[in-house]
Amino acid sequence: MKTIVVGSLESSDCLITLQPADKTTIDIESVVYDAYGKRIRHVIERVLSAHQLTRVHVRCQDKGALDYAIEARLETAIKRHKEVNHGA
Repeated sequence: MKTIVVGSLESSDCLITLQPADKTTIDIESVVYDAYGKRIRHVIERVLSAHQLTRVHVRCQDKGALDYAIEARLETAIKRHKEVNHGA
């Protein structure tokens, strides 16, 4: 099982790390965590739920990315995760 890393640590972007785990966990580091941490978590949980993806660890290192950027980075990470770990 491989770890997938997508994105960057540039301003207005985020780095998403996705790896297999025993249960779903989400870690968020953000320059705007106090204001938007709950929103970032909601976006991540919504995308994971839409893909019915459980038993993964998601780490989001956010540098002020908007919702659609976080969602796009996570969608790409999930696609790569499925290709690498499940042969999809």
